[in-house]
Amino acid sequence: MSTTNTELAQWVNSVAEQTSPDSIVWCTGSDEEYQSLIDQMQADGTLLELNQEAYPNCFLHRSDPSDVARVENLTYVCSSNEEDAGPNNNWMAPDDAKAKMNAFFDGCMKGRTLYVVPYCMGPIDSKYSRLGVEITDSAYVVANMKLMTRMGSDALKRIEVEGTFIRGLHSTGELDPDRRFIMHFPEELSIMSYGSGYGGNALLGKKCHALRIASYQARTEGWLAEHMLIVGLESPQGDTHYIAAAFPSACGKTNLAMLIPPEQYPGWKVWTLGDDIAWLHRDSSGQLRAINPEAGLFGVVPGTNAKSNKNAFDTIKSDTIFTNVALTEDNIPWWEDKKVGEPVIDWLGNKVTADSGPAAHPNSRFTVAADKNPCYSSLADAAEGVPISAIVFGGRRRKLAPLVYEAKSWAHGVFVGAGVASETTAAATGQVGIVRRDPMAMKPFCGYNFADYWAHWLKVGEGSENMPKIFHVNWFRQDDDDNFLWPGFGENMRVLLWMIDRVEGLAEAVETPIGYLPRAEDIDTNGIDVDSDTMNELLAIDSEGWKQEVSEVGEYFDSYGSRIPESLRAEHQAVVNALG
Repeated sequence: MSTTNTELAQWVNSVAEQTSPDSIVWCTGSDEEYQSLIDQMQADGTLLELNQEAYPNCFLHRSDPSDVARVENLTYVCSSNEEDAGPNNNWMAPDDAKAKMNAFFDGCMKGRTLYVVPYCMGPIDSKYSRLGVEITDSAYVVANMKLMTRMGSDALKRIEVEGTFIRGLHSTGELDPDRRFIMHFPEELSIMSYGSGYGGNALLGKKCHALRIASYQARTEGWLAEHMLIVGLESPQGDTHYIAAAFPSACGKTNLAMLIPPEQYPGWKVWTLGDDIAWLHRDSSGQLRAINPEAGLFGVVPGTNAKSNKNAFDTIKSDTIFTNVALTEDNIPWWEDKKVGEPVIDWLGNKVTADSGPAAHPNSRFTVAADKNPCYSSLADAAEGVPISAIVFGGRRRKLAPLVYEAKSWAHGVFVGAGVASETTAAATGQVGIVRRDPMAMKPFCGYNFADYWAHWLKVGEGSENMPKIFHVNWFRQDDDDNFLWPGFGENMRVLLWMIDRVEGLAEAVETPIGYLPRAEDIDTNGIDVDSDTMNELLAIDSEGWKQEVSEVGEYFDSYGSRIPESLRAEHQAVVNALG
């Protein structure tokens, strides 16, 4: 297979001339091709077959010990003007970045196969979808792109009709941390990644395309590319509301995307449309609609069990590529808090001992097609997307943020999202309670200056009466003895139902300086051990604490200088004034 698109053909030829591969393969995305890649990787030892009775069609990949996570310090946005990248990004001049990367790519595929991977982010026939081509020398990347995107011949056909695509060039190189960079060229809609085989560094359709490049593309085209899950809540009467939600790391994103309704809500159903990325467009009526650009799940596996997230646990029992998990004696994948089995071989391939440390790497992963999820929604493949009733931001705050509050307007909601922060945990940093700003959960992923990004959010909301309400949640409020006040997991649906009632005009709320809050009695606590005193504590507003918080948000805005939109400053000042 080749292509009728002259631009694509010339690019592939020029890359081949530069990198000197032994062969070139145009990927079709077929099941037979996927199986051939699996067989090839088993033969060369880069993929290990797992227990096929317990985990059919499941395999284990072990990455280089130096190559186990995103490398934000080595990830750059290479805009012509440094200010356009903003203080939220590492910046390098485009010519300098290309010179550095081209030196790495020269001859780097000798003895290897160059794979051409055409792919579509989003439903193949949706006007909201966008196209890309990744060139890579990694069979592991190709197999993962098959699971994560609409990859292959259908995507290539659309590229040949439309003529436009994101260019992504990747090589694992020598897996040398000193020769590892991920460069984004938003003005050229292109990506160059070298020296890593890990997920978001190498599967260029994911964070690189679907967020960093797409966020820039979305700004120029008038839509939003966001680090958000999409979940649908269907009532017993058959009415479904769709919610898009953005949370920083360790705030329960995947659990919410795959939520199981509590037994107190018979007849309710929860549908997963996406667990990580949402592309949001306004339709002709001004309604915000969302598609999930991905077709698969690339999730952190430690902590996943039948209690914490049964749907995720069941999703990865077949047809899954695991990365950097441990193994049991029966060759079954194992990870911390799986609550089933015991590890004997760790993620490095060594025997587990008392001194081994974590048996599975803390960032070990699973890759699986999204439709393996028991609560997968077929509307994830709908060309028109789904209408969004509510947008939810959240963070991990021990004391400050209440369980839930509603923004007073779209502009106020942008202010709420721009100020999102989480407190670090000991497991993550060794320090507890350090507040880190992560606006809209996009800090590592926005492809341009945050100040311009917030201005774009404000613009998207202009002139429509149909924009979704915006909320903020905090599942992690604690008492003075460090006990969580809210049970979380499936019980979070109780909070989502209050949001839906607010959207429909059926629920009461109390106006406060930070937004509209439910009264204690407005959140259904039937069947859970949360009394009225606890609810009052969950919904309490510490005025002095919020004055300090809003002051810090103002200082954070100041770091973006004159680019901060005046209307965002006005929203900030309104909260300052309301707090007194």
